[in-house]
Amino acid sequence: MQLFYYSDISPESNSLELDKEQARHMTKVLRKKVGDQVHITDGVGNLYDGRIHLVTSNKCTIAIAFAKADPPPASKLHIAIAPTKMNDRMEWFLEKATEMGISKITPLLCEHSERKKINPARFQKIVISAMKQSNQLYLPVLEELTSFTEFLKTDLNGLKCIAHCEETDKKMLSQLLHKDQDVTMIIGPEGDLSLTEIQMALENGFIPTSLGSKRLRTETAGVYTAAIFNGITES
Repeated sequence: MQLFYYSDISPESNSLELDKEQARHMTKVLRKKVGDQVHITDGVGNLYDGRIHLVTSNKCTIAIAFAKADPPPASKLHIAIAPTKMNDRMEWFLEKATEMGISKITPLLCEHSERKKINPARFQKIVISAMKQSNQLYLPVLEELTSFTEFLKTDLNGLKCIAHCEETDKKMLSQLLHKDQDVTMIIGPEGDLSLTEIQMALENGFIPTSLGSKRLRTETAGVYTAAIFNGITES
């Protein structure tokens, strides 16, 4: 199934009109034509069956019908992660975490962050593409770049974990997780979280968490977290 994403539809919709740029991509790049069937999601769990009805030089109209709604996941994973110095590594994390079904991503600005600016539009494009490629009906929420202190003020549900490299007592992530449980994980930058940040997180109820004996890159730690989470919640 080739999946397309358009947010401006609802189960009551019976047609969808693409703008000039979207229409060009559908008809010129993907070579879709009148009568072709397409599958569309709104990113909030709904799937629509569509058939291309009209194609002109600057628009494309699709007749759509609601097909099904996937229930929301019983447990959700939220990773707050410091963007990496090399942008392609962060983009790799966004793609793979989305493919694995993550629910929310918060780019995190920390004391030791080497990348202090991001391109939200490009990040969103990568997340959308990964959702479509993996045939998922839920688009992960991609938050704005958020300072560490502001993030700690966020109202978070479920288990709260923080992964860092300091030699302290930690619990293995696999031992903390169980089914039907929301999880938030903080992952710091290449230079790790500062001692001050770690202490602030602990004071806000975050559990120091081990991702194993090997020292992982920031983006690898994010994907590893998603893999462990899926292994527990989907078993």
